[in-house]
Amino acid sequence: MAQHFESAPSLRGVPRIRPVLAALLAVLLGAASVLAQSPIMPLDQVRAGQKGKGRTVFEENKIEEFDADILGVLANTTPKRSVIIARLRGKPLETTGVIAGMSGSPVYIDGKIIGAVAFSFPYAKEAIAGITPIGEMLAIPAETKPAAGPGSEVPITFTASLSLERLLEIRKNAFPAREGFVAQGQAFAPLRVPLVFSGFSSRAIEASSPFFARLGFTPMKGGAGGGQAAEKTLAPDLTLREGDPVAVQLVAGDLDLSAVGTVTYVDGNKVLAFGHPLYNIGPVDYGMAKAKIITVVPTLDNSFKLAATGAPVGAFTQDRAAGARGELGRLPKLIPFNVRMLGAGGEAREFKLKVVNDKILTPVLVNMSLLTLLGAEARSVGDLTLEMQADLYLDSGQSIRLENMFSGDFDAAVQDVAGLMTAAVFFLTSNEFKNVGLYRIDLALRTAEQPRFGALDRVWLDKYEAAPGETITVKVYFRTFRGEILSEEVPLPAPHLPSGTEFQLIVGDSAAMQAVETAQYRATGVIPRNIDQVVRLLNNLRKNNRIYFKVIAPKPGLFLRGEEMPNLPPAMKSLFASPRAASSSPTEITMSTLGEFQIPVPFVFKGSASIPIRIRK
Repeated sequence: MAQHFESAPSLRGVPRIRPVLAALLAVLLGAASVLAQSPIMPLDQVRAGQKGKGRTVFEENKIEEFDADILGVLANTTPKRSVIIARLRGKPLETTGVIAGMSGSPVYIDGKIIGAVAFSFPYAKEAIAGITPIGEMLAIPAETKPAAGPGSEVPITFTASLSLERLLEIRKNAFPAREGFVAQGQAFAPLRVPLVFSGFSSRAIEASSPFFARLGFTPMKGGAGGGQAAEKTLAPDLTLREGDPVAVQLVAGDLDLSAVGTVTYVDGNKVLAFGHPLYNIGPVDYGMAKAKIITVVPTLDNSFKLAATGAPVGAFTQDRAAGARGELGRLPKLIPFNVRMLGAGGEAREFKLKVVNDKILTPVLVNMSLLTLLGAEARSVGDLTLEMQADLYLDSGQSIRLENMFSGDFDAAVQDVAGLMTAAVFFLTSNEFKNVGLYRIDLALRTAEQPRFGALDRVWLDKYEAAPGETITVKVYFRTFRGEILSEEVPLPAPHLPSGTEFQLIVGDSAAMQAVETAQYRATGVIPRNIDQVVRLLNNLRKNNRIYFKVIAPKPGLFLRGEEMPNLPPAMKSLFASPRAASSSPTEITMSTLGEFQIPVPFVFKGSASIPIRIRK
């Protein structure tokens, strides 16, 4: 008996659609649902020697048939899963072999669908393919709720910057090698999936290629609708046919990143594709878009379809071992990522992107997107200063404000901005505590093609001995990048300490303060203990264009997972030190922070000084 999806077409997944558009959508989906569905041939009816026909697109959007001679069935290739083996023939398979981008191409016997082309033998002289049985694809669950639980099982030390290389190093073991199997000593692997980069720089593509290749993608330069794609809702034509090319959109808008495969089965507004996983993460919320095949590129090792992404038509909601399942007419919940760049002359450029909300991919995609946009719009050789302000809004109602200034030659400032944004997104989406939804990211940048540095020259105090509460005048002299000597004056009230006590005034940049705290706490880093602390750490990141003042004195206390607890009573100290009360052992400290403040400056400040001050007897 033919199997069908369990639910009728629904508009519940389409948010905020005006009545006229909703009515049009209903008509289109209704028209799709009356199309005759392909009957199903169960796996137990598939026999060696049967002749089948497959459907796929080799050029433009023209669906063409190819022959599929059934060679047999490999049972239990993985637990309770089987693969149909077939020899494919017809244009242009005799010269290309099985083609990357054919993943999901449906195969029929006597007009009944048996499954999707999904596997091949690398370097095979003939187009011998593995076909995922349609019954396994129909069993992909309809549940669209994202998987619950933390984003990462391994605690990671908090850092204010993550390069793309470091991020990919952290993620290198996130996935095992792609699931295949061995037949007669030869690896039989899932077809590679063309991953089309539109607008991305060659540097970003090359840096990320090993990561995506491990997931079974074939990264390549390509094209897309581009430009205003981030502003589009759904295409007027919401239909997909079995055998049509289809794209999984990971980034949309002024940049586009899409994985291209083939539609296997359509039942109303429900779609099955690929026949193997993208990376088998389970419930997802990825964009679904039409695609156009430019041509097939024959190669010795991995012939592929060269494709361009088209208009959005829905969302993919499941990424499973047997393929991907999606829904036409459903808008995915992507993260708007807006970048505004203001040049030295006042000219502004704006870029609008939408990025998938994904525990693994979102930080990678944010980094790649920023490296591309900044590399294209700001100079990559010579002096450059970038002043940034970013707001990250969470679904929970919390928000993070990031402000900083970076200056350097070559692309140092670009790398620094991308590293900060990547770290923020990573520690939010990959925290070990709970799922965090990013609602929107806004980034504003001001560029200047010159260095902006200030170096500490000296620190002067009007007195080095004071009574508790007495004001000490502190003057900080520094030399700017233009060679000018400037100064800032601040009042410092002497702390209330016993007479004769000596305390330290630390004046310095953000890196100097970090070094002081490393020695003070005898800790190399902080592992956050909850999501609220992650948000707090991000909101309190020190900035390069600040002069920091820190007062420390000999007072005992504890340092526990990023939090300093000075001058604790003995009973409270014992409580925090108890293994029953703390998930990690606290560090006893002898020097506690009595106060910290900062003053902003219009350049990147460098340097530090430590001045001893005594409480007058």
